[in-house]
Amino acid sequence: MPQVDPELFDPGQFQAELALKSSPISAFKKAIGRARTVLDKRFTEGRDIRRLVEDRAWFVDQILRRAWNRFPWSQNADIALVAVGGYGRGELHPYSDIDLLILLADNDHELFRESIEGFLTLLWDIGLEVGHSARSLDECGIEARADLTVITNLMESRTIAGPEHLRLHMQTLISPQQMWPSEEFFVAKRQELRKRHAKYNDTEYNLEPNVKGSPGGLRDIQTILWIARRQFGTLNLHAMLSQGFLLESEYNMLAHAQEFLWKVRYALHMLAGRAEDRLLFDHQRKIAGLLGFIDDDIKLGVERFMQKYYRIVMGVAELNDLIKQHFEEVILSHPDSAPPYQLNNRFQVRDGYLEVTHDQVFKRTPFALLEIFVLLAQHSEIKGVRADTIRQLRDHRYLIDDEFRQDIRNTSLFIELFKSSQGIHRNLRRMNRYGILGRYLPEFGLVVGQMQHDLFHIYTVDAHTLNLIKHLRKFKWPELADKFPLASLLIDQLPKPELIYIAGLYHDIGKGRGGDHSEVGAADAQAFCARHQLPPWDSRLIVWLVRNHLAMSSTAQRKDLSDPQVINDFAQLVGDRTRLDYLYVLTVADINATNPSLWNSWRASLLRQLYEETKRALNRGLENPLDREELICATQSAALDLLAQRGIDPDAAEQLWAQLGDDYFLRHTASDIAWHTEAIIQHPNGSDPLVLMRETAQRGVEGATQIFIYAPDQHDFFAVTVAAMAQLNLSIHDARIITSSSQFTLDTYIVLDGDGERLLDKPERVERIRNGLIEALKSPDDYPAIIQRRISRQQKHFAFAPQVTIHNDAQRPVTVLELIAPDRPGLLARIGKIFLDFDLSLQNAKITTLGERVEDVFFVTDANHQPLSDPEFCARLQQAIVEQLTVDGAPNLDLNRISI
Repeated sequence: MPQVDPELFDPGQFQAELALKSSPISAFKKAIGRARTVLDKRFTEGRDIRRLVEDRAWFVDQILRRAWNRFPWSQNADIALVAVGGYGRGELHPYSDIDLLILLADNDHELFRESIEGFLTLLWDIGLEVGHSARSLDECGIEARADLTVITNLMESRTIAGPEHLRLHMQTLISPQQMWPSEEFFVAKRQELRKRHAKYNDTEYNLEPNVKGSPGGLRDIQTILWIARRQFGTLNLHAMLSQGFLLESEYNMLAHAQEFLWKVRYALHMLAGRAEDRLLFDHQRKIAGLLGFIDDDIKLGVERFMQKYYRIVMGVAELNDLIKQHFEEVILSHPDSAPPYQLNNRFQVRDGYLEVTHDQVFKRTPFALLEIFVLLAQHSEIKGVRADTIRQLRDHRYLIDDEFRQDIRNTSLFIELFKSSQGIHRNLRRMNRYGILGRYLPEFGLVVGQMQHDLFHIYTVDAHTLNLIKHLRKFKWPELADKFPLASLLIDQLPKPELIYIAGLYHDIGKGRGGDHSEVGAADAQAFCARHQLPPWDSRLIVWLVRNHLAMSSTAQRKDLSDPQVINDFAQLVGDRTRLDYLYVLTVADINATNPSLWNSWRASLLRQLYEETKRALNRGLENPLDREELICATQSAALDLLAQRGIDPDAAEQLWAQLGDDYFLRHTASDIAWHTEAIIQHPNGSDPLVLMRETAQRGVEGATQIFIYAPDQHDFFAVTVAAMAQLNLSIHDARIITSSSQFTLDTYIVLDGDGERLLDKPERVERIRNGLIEALKSPDDYPAIIQRRISRQQKHFAFAPQVTIHNDAQRPVTVLELIAPDRPGLLARIGKIFLDFDLSLQNAKITTLGERVEDVFFVTDANHQPLSDPEFCARLQQAIVEQLTVDGAPNLDLNRISI
């Protein structure tokens, strides 16, 4: 800390300002404001961050001493003002809590009560954020013995004012000889760390991480120091180096990480104007700019900044694991432990942890750098790796070079890991944590810590990739068979399951390098297969899966699965049943590993429908595509069988069906057709609109709800319906629009409740929705107002210009309007109103919401049920959509196309 810094605090000037005022508050506030301005200026000018946080602590020392000395403590009074916690370490960020202990020699608080209250009131009045307690020495001992947080706070202390002997006495009272011996303290801190990490889902890769508390954050570094201090006395990072707990390279890495995280935290506090440790989207771009990260043609500056952040916290987490393991071996070691037993000449197991048999293992036999992970996968009883061996791994990573990567021993070991019956994900994650995976696969190293700046991809590319492999492994768990019935069935039928794990490892590896990441990844996968000498069939399958890993989800969510041509085209792409099985399993894992909130029964049913229809097409033979008439006849026959079981006259059903076009029978299942038909036949003519609701898929997952509406057709029907659904807080995922020859509309909407919960578990809510829709459709002239709900805080930071593409369908007489836009409340209602204004008829819609954006496809015709043909008309339609959906602050990019 500085001895004197007149720019930061000038004692003479402060005393002069105190003398000019009857109240000291304004002088204190002025000094605090001036110091904050000076420190912020120094930060933006690039001042060393360690100096800054120490300078702030020094400044607060000056203010507190002068505030303390304004009260009538006698010179020999047994009371002291003590800094504890982070402030006790001499570190303060702009709005960090100033933790204070008012320490008394005995329990007679009354003697000083008036002065203590006056002192704390003054601190409050001058705007200092103070956390305080007033305790006697005995009370400190009692509280510290009972509470881990208290003992931790008191371990770091400095006397600000008053006699030093009180603090020294307190330190004796709370020493390891009196309470919380190092073994007990270590176990408690380890448990505390696990709970804190669980709060952040045990990942360093949260979209809006907490710089202080998330895994790999500042609290992890401090936990290391607390444990060391309890075991060895006063220590800092440099002292841990001299004690042998850190190597020079590890010390440098931790010191660099702490400095970087301090810079981020300082910037957060400065920008937020308060104590803010969450790296919110609100601040990420600004901090990236402050720290010198700029945009280029490949990556945004904020993506570069966050990649550095994630790589740093991952490195901290890695070292944290190593040091915790080292502490465990030193602090919790037992002299009567069983001797180690050997697995082979290179590795042995001691106290349940794997270690090298001698310190030259990796240097003499570099293939052991991969063998260790194969052994861990083959021996599930091994709890982990001993600290010295982790350090040996880290120290010998440099041996992984091109020659190492070409060595058949190493390529064989890597493939062997993927063939293990268990432990594949766990050990790939270890390899990533210890920096081995990115060395062995340099292309994987490029995506470590790489975050895509959106709300759809909630993990970095490397974390998502390993999460995908974890989901592939979970499909084998019996307890998940209900949630993933088809994937669980197929995973055990794949002829070579190791191939799907390799494809999963490479599916997103091409991200961040420009161009189509699927093609880039396919090229990398091809090189991997060649280097690992995989058989031609295996290589072709892996490369095909990587190149086409998005094809199934894109087809299911964006195309009309009722169209036999769509199914035939997809079957042509897949080619055979084996590829279909692999691709389905990979797709389900990919969706769940991208963002757990994406998986619901509606997406599950779409993928399953595409899988089943494609399987039937493959079984028929690609040279025998299903005829539309054949499909319609089969569907009608099945529906008639169901209606006969319910006592419905088949003649009445066929009379109704005669008014419906082919599309109705192509887009609906026999079960749905029977459900609709029975209700329509029993519905009185001329009465209110018919509104039916039921679940779309199996129970046990988030269930989408099917809403079927039958009513006289009118031009504004779609616009009114979606506006009413928006008012009812429903999220629309699909729309099927059918108009009968008798001018009745038969519309089906797939919806989820706005809060993400199941609708049909709430009968009163269902009835409100049904009545609300009936009332809105009975009086369409009273057009429901488009809701104006606020856009979420997170969504505001992902504004972009809507993209509208308009083209005519090659197979059907409709115009396809594709929309990519920021999601916002009432978006479909706005689109419906535009269609109404432009006199368009909606024939079908595919609604897809991906994080902060929608990717919707609408099939429309003009008022005469013909495709659009006027380019000027289409340009006006396009412009109207862009203007209506553009969010304030979005960049004005012309990415729209018309092709008719």
